[in-house]
Amino acid sequence: MHRLLPLVLLLTSACGSTKIGEPCTNAGSTDVCESGGVCSKDSSGVTLCLKICTQQSDCAATQECNGVEGSSLKGCRTKK
Repeated sequence: MHRLLPLVLLLTSACGSTKIGEPCTNAGSTDVCESGGVCSKDSSGVTLCLKICTQQSDCAATQECNGVEGSSLKGCRTKK
């Protein structure tokens, strides 16, 4: 069991470790982002982990809650 511990730690640390606002590569996925985040393009076209929202009030005043490509989720993006 002790020999498997490093492998288990590596696998669990890789899942969902990208913070909201950091770059990600799998648009529409929640697997790569920390809890409450989804990978999507922000308003400037950069793919980042965005905060998941269901309504405008979930986002900051400088953001808007819009749909995420490749999923049924919405994310908070900076207003243009």
